Amino acid sequence: MTTGSIGIEFQLRRGQSPQGLDYQVLQIQLTDSIVGPEELGAIALPKGIDTRIGVILDGRAPIWLYGYLIHELHPTAWVACHDPRLGGVVVATHLKGVQVGEVIPLLPDGDRLHPALMVVGPPDSGKSVFSHRLFQTLLVNHPNIYLQRANWDGEGNYTLELPPDQDPEVFKAANKGGLTERFFPYHANSILALRRQKDLTIVDVGGMVQPEKQPILEACTHYLIISSRREEVERWHEFCRDRGNLTPVAVIHSTLEECEVIHQEHPVLEVTCGPWIRGNACPVPDLVLAEIQKLLPSTSSLTS
Repeated sequence: MTTGSIGIEFQLRRGQSPQGLDYQVLQIQLTDSIVGPEELGAIALPKGIDTRIGVILDGRAPIWLYGYLIHELHPTAWVACHDPRLGGVVVATHLKGVQVGEVIPLLPDGDRLHPALMVVGPPDSGKSVFSHRLFQTLLVNHPNIYLQRANWDGEGNYTLELPPDQDPEVFKAANKGGLTERFFPYHANSILALRRQKDLTIVDVGGMVQPEKQPILEACTHYLIISSRREEVERWHEFCRDRGNLTPVAVIHSTLEECEVIHQEHPVLEVTCGPWIRGNACPVPDLVLAEIQKLLPSTSSLTS
């Protein structure tokens, strides 16, 4: 492993696609929770990069770091960016037979499908904020997880991480999409691909009970309800448990008040807690976190 800068490290390994195409994977790891563009000048790529074959960039990193690395790796046969929902997407090539836009399939680690947790509930209950807080909490000690936003409302991690003076509704409106016939089948296929590679996939699926979401139900394994309206909870149980045959993990009654009340632990954990507001979200309750940790490999369980 080679340190690229103060907060960025790289690891280089070799691989081969199922079709026999040799490649290198340049794994990016951020060793500091905050890295800035000023670190680009200190980056040193690992020694031993073979320019005769392609390189697939992999890892969570800012888009400007990916742009810099694509430029620096221009002498290699081809460069791809790894999207775990698809594979290695080729973005530059000098090699005949490998085209821009081609997806290089990567072999998954084993044949097991790992769990996928749907976060569901009615609108304005804090689903997106909770999903983001849960993801960030787990990510500290368990990096091999993924948060899939399977909704078209334009909201995502980027809106939740905006500075306080930026209005997320402006960005959501600019990126809002709409329901098409391909939307939920596409996300269902993405979830299945993620389950082959990630130890846990968290799925934010939006606030409406819709028959069109049946492909998502079939792709997931578990669900968690977060609801600001108690009367809506049973509808989501019927949709996820009865129609989708998914396993419930917990029910969170969300509130704008600062509180944490445990109502029951069995048969399904039920708590009231909050608030779940951008910039003012409460921590994920320990009991809720413990239930979700049970879905992760036992070798990587977190401590509260």
